[in-house]
Amino acid sequence: MIGFLFIDKQPGWTSHDVVAKARGITRIKKIGHAGTLDPMATGLVVLGVGRATKLLRYVQDLRKTYVAEVTFGVATDSLDADGEVLSTQSMPFGESNLLAQIPHFVGEIQQMPPMVSALKKDGRRLHELAREGIEVDRPLRTVTIYSIDLLSFTAGDHPVAVLRVACGKGTYIRSLGDDLGVALGGRAHLTALRRVQNGDVLVEEHAITLDELENLGDSWPDVLVDPFVALGGITAVAVDEDTARLALHGRRFSASGLGIEAVEGELFRLCDTSNNLLGVYRVSDDMLVSEVVFS
Repeated sequence: MIGFLFIDKQPGWTSHDVVAKARGITRIKKIGHAGTLDPMATGLVVLGVGRATKLLRYVQDLRKTYVAEVTFGVATDSLDADGEVLSTQSMPFGESNLLAQIPHFVGEIQQMPPMVSALKKDGRRLHELAREGIEVDRPLRTVTIYSIDLLSFTAGDHPVAVLRVACGKGTYIRSLGDDLGVALGGRAHLTALRRVQNGDVLVEEHAITLDELENLGDSWPDVLVDPFVALGGITAVAVDEDTARLALHGRRFSASGLGIEAVEGELFRLCDTSNNLLGVYRVSDDMLVSEVVFS
């Protein structure tokens, strides 16, 4: 069994909980996820089943889109609604003030990972240290935010904004919310977060809940998504039968020989004429070099 499951996670579940439940439903042990989603958050969790777990790193690298509700004027120790309130202040700014700050957070920006993240420091995850009341220095990380759209704004002493954020790997939306608060003269935290897209996969169109997966019973493989489809954010190259046979053995190919104008480091999905995934290849010195092959 090989493929992907697109799960619409409900609040209160960790990504690990989702994996454990999916293993129980499918009776398959080899299942992993493509990127942690906090317990408070809802939305898309991509699961790799069987050998598709080898492809999860590529799914994790694809662009993600979130809808985040940010409440300004209230700071929490976790930067979200699950944390303890640290401070409260009035922040009666207007919608135009927020719109003026948003462009400063689009592009490559620097973020400090929150203490409640899954990153490790000296072998221990930050959220484990945070639960013990320990705070450690964290180096700033460069992340990419492609766009931020203001979907709604509610004025008041503690304004509430709903933002749609498209971003790259490693972006902390909770940090983005608080950074916007600091830029506006105070603090902020997330009161809701939903991952709505990962690559070409849309939660509303492609995902099911764990309850729906469980209700399928033994017919759950009917919703297993082909690896070629799940990696839709990576450019596909279809090859003939002879080339496909070589690809399954990890053969290198000239990018120009396959008619590809390739950029150094660019990824490609090689597939046969029936769109069966042969492997993921990366460009190196005008050669397509295999990284994962399905032989």
